[in-house]
Amino acid sequence: MISTSDSADTLKFPILIGDIGGTNARFAILVDAFADPKTFPIVQTADFPNIDDAIQAAVLDKTSIQPKSAVLAIAGPVDGDEIDLTNCPWVVRPRTLIAELGLEEIIVLNDFEAQALAVSALPDSGREAIGGGTVREGASRVVVGPGTGLGVAGLVRARKMWIPVAGEGGHIDLGPRTARDLAIWPHLETVAGRVSGEQVLSGRGLVNLYHALCAADGATPVHTDPAAVTEAAVNRKDPQSAEAVQLFATYLGRVAGDLALIFMARGGVYIAGGIFQRIIPILQAAEMRAAFEDKAPHQALLQDIPLFVITQPLAALAGLTAFARSPRFYGLETAGRRWVA
Repeated sequence: MISTSDSADTLKFPILIGDIGGTNARFAILVDAFADPKTFPIVQTADFPNIDDAIQAAVLDKTSIQPKSAVLAIAGPVDGDEIDLTNCPWVVRPRTLIAELGLEEIIVLNDFEAQALAVSALPDSGREAIGGGTVREGASRVVVGPGTGLGVAGLVRARKMWIPVAGEGGHIDLGPRTARDLAIWPHLETVAGRVSGEQVLSGRGLVNLYHALCAADGATPVHTDPAAVTEAAVNRKDPQSAEAVQLFATYLGRVAGDLALIFMARGGVYIAGGIFQRIIPILQAAEMRAAFEDKAPHQALLQDIPLFVITQPLAALAGLTAFARSPRFYGLETAGRRWVA
């Protein structure tokens, strides 16, 4: 019989760790509380019909280690025994994974909860500052990450524990502010007539923004994927790609500033994900920082809040590893998200 449980003070080793996004899935095995995680090659979700086959082929077939527990972070809300990913056709069924893969216990988190867990212990070498500000130790933090979608999570400190706060903040409204914005917005692809943060601040959002700029300028778009837009911007192939990348950073700065206000994030706002790291070489950081701070009447408050890019590789796996080693140090509610054989 398989049941759900409310808490996890300890997990049985070895522990399978997984960070499953809309495009890529990253796995590792933690043999014990002191060992470094054994990582496996990153796989693309499109290459497998389901997560069960991906774990079997990418992990279990590559090692003699049999995990007893699993901590999985997935890109979507965790609700019930069948968990849909937001931007991927996979459905995570923990009961099936326990039965078919020989596991005794599974905990499933939101993928940006994992990013928030990583932020709780991120070393200075794993982040790069954009502008000034002072980190207040123990203060709330926020992580935001443009990728296949737009992920958002908070991190608060209470009772000597870090508590991640998951949500679907990537779907907040995003509106125009400048004359240029007003020229672009009518051409943006919408969802049910609405421009959400994810419609601009994601991989497909960058393409959406580039196409809208072309339409506003009367130019013919030639790029159809985010990598092509980024490459064209880096190599200055066309003005619309270059502007799309800079506006992407500016709009991300605006959203990051809003999130800083919502969470009173005096511990910093952290930008995760590979898309943003690829545009750093051509980023006009001062403009992004200005957008982050432009929150009258609270500009002075924002000026004192640091904004970082997470540069540590596989940060989400690092966050999951920290939790898996010592769950009791994190105020992570697992009711309805923990399955035990």
